[in-house]
Order: sequence, then C-alpha cells, then structure tokens
Amino acid sequence: MFYFLYLLKSDFAPFNVFKYITFRSFGAGVTAFLITIVLGGAFIKLLVKMQFRENIRADGPAGHQSKIGTPTMGGVFIVTSMFISTLLWANLMSSPVWIALLFTLGYGIIGLADDFIKLSHRKGMRAKVKFSLQVILSMVFILFLLHEINLFRMSLRVDLVLSYPFTSVMFPFFKKAVFDLGWLYVPFAILVVVGSSNAVNLTDGLDGLAIGSMAVAAATYIIFAYLSGNAEFSRYLQIPYIAGSGELSVFLAAVGGACLGFLWYNSHPAQVFMGDVGSLALGAAIGSVALMIKQEVLLALVGGLFVAEAVSVIIQVVSFKLTRKRVFRMAPLHHHFELNGWPESKVVTRFWIVSLVLSLAALSTLKLR
Repeated sequence: MFYFLYLLKSDFAPFNVFKYITFRSFGAGVTAFLITIVLGGAFIKLLVKMQFRENIRADGPAGHQSKIGTPTMGGVFIVTSMFISTLLWANLMSSPVWIALLFTLGYGIIGLADDFIKLSHRKGMRAKVKFSLQVILSMVFILFLLHEINLFRMSLRVDLVLSYPFTSVMFPFFKKAVFDLGWLYVPFAILVVVGSSNAVNLTDGLDGLAIGSMAVAAATYIIFAYLSGNAEFSRYLQIPYIAGSGELSVFLAAVGGACLGFLWYNSHPAQVFMGDVGSLALGAAIGSVALMIKQEVLLALVGGLFVAEAVSVIIQVVSFKLTRKRVFRMAPLHHHFELNGWPESKVVTRFWIVSLVLSLAALSTLKLR
C-alpha cells in the first residue's frame, strides 16, 4: 500500500523514498516486529483462555515437563503480522510477492489444522495426510510458477548470464556448475519446499531455537533476493537475474521482523510456542523464495541447522528399524545434546551461532564463484 505513495512523488517530493526496496524492506521488518509485539500479549491471553496448550512428550528430557500447559499456536500471530506488513510495504502489483504470500498462507493453514487436531486427539493429523497435503500444495505452486514463467505472463522472468532455463539448478562456489533438470525439476522443487517446511518443524523443540535460526535465514535471503532483482548486481556477482524478485526482500523482511517479535515471547522460558501453523509456514516461506530466486541448493547451507535436525531424525529412524539401535540418545539433534547435559539455553545459543556462521558462509559464495 505504501508503495503507491511513490506515484504521488510529483505532488510531494518526500514520497519518492517509497520507490526504494531497501527503505520499504526496513519498514516491513519494523512493522512486522511491532505488530507481533502488540498482538502477542493479547493473543497469548486468548490462547490461555481457550486452553490451547502444548502437549509435552513424556519420554523427552525431564526439564521439558515444566513446559506442560504453555499455550501453543502462536504461529497465527506470526503469519498475521507477516501478511499485514507485506501488504503495507510491498508493491502489490508484484506477482512473486503474492505467490510467496499465498503459498506461505497455504502451509500455515495445513499447520493450523494439524494443531487443532493435536489439541483434541493429542497425535495430530495423520502423517500421510499431512505430507500429502504438503506435496499437493507444493506441486500446484511449482507447476503454476513454471507455467507463468513459460508464458511470460508475470514479471518473474529468468534472464541468466548464459540464458539457462528456469528448470536449471545452480551450485554455489562454482561459476558454471549449472544443470538443467527439465521436468525432474518438479520433484526436486517439491523436495526443497516440503523438506524446508518439515525441517523447521522438527527444529522447533526448544525455546527460541527455530524462530531465532529462522530470523538469520530470512536476513540472509533478503540480501540474495535484493541482488537477484538488480540486473547490474546480479551480472557483476554472476548470480541469476530474476526480474521483479527484489520485492521478495520486502516479504522476507516482514518474515524476519515477525520472527524477532515472536522471539520476544518465545525466548526461554517461553510464554508461547508457535506450533505447526508457525513452523510449517515459515519453512514454506523461505523454501518458496529460494526457488523463485534460483538459490535452491544454497538453502542447504543457509538452513544447514534445519537440515542437520531433519537428517538426525532420518538417521535415528533408519538405524532403529534396521539394527534396533539408536545413533543419538534422542532425535532431533537438539535433544541429543540436552540429554548429554547441555542446558537448554546453551544448546539454543550454540545452535544460533552455527546458523550465523552458515549464513556468513552462504554470503561468501557471492564472491567465491
């Protein structure tokens, strides 16, 4: 909405500032943070009143039993503040922004349904149903994206230095490590967004762990989205130029601001948990942007912490089924360190440090090509 004030610059010169993505990204981040802070207190009281409380695993670390009764589904006000802030600061004529918003909202709705079922039946939505809904939504998103790009009906037009097709996958640290997957790109892209969403969900097990790490990932992709939308910067850095993708910086800033606002309430000891409605939506947000700016492979580095958490669960399940032995004392990985004697706050802080280091490593790929 504020972007359209730029059209009035001839009548009021200061409105020219709304032209700049950097200014609007800053505004979106601050706005999302403030909305989350304001909504948070009232929303937590509402969750307590409605008795939307988290069910804590009895076989988990003993210290977690004190968290029984903590309200959950706080992800609702994360998604709400993110959505409102994006609508206020982004160019609403931007197709990439609407695609990212609607896809994120779709995953949030899946998470919300899972949370509601979990409150009444404890086990939540059946894994097959939940996974199927995620795959179907991801397939619709990806096929729509490819369809619109091929027909040049939207501004998300790929124009790489060497004119590679959108179904190509680029590898960081290398200039010409580019592979066109053709229609294999569809299952690959589904794996990216579904994997990203579920990895964030698995990481959401300690106070502030997932939301703090997500803020770091969002901040990293803000830079990549902005550079990808600028023809000169993308040409100089030899990264894909995606026309119109700069507006995704505004969306990501709203995501990051909402994350920081939620961290205010989710830091140890947490006053509220985000639930699946928050973790699935946030994972979908970062995964969808990674696809649209052609930095899918880089997501494994930026979100390396989330990948490690997901892989630890896979290893644990496979090992137990094949050998009846566990590799970790408990999965996901953060619980393993807790059971080894690390205090929860130390696990969270050290995992945040890992996220930050991985983010810096990802940014270094801009020059190491």
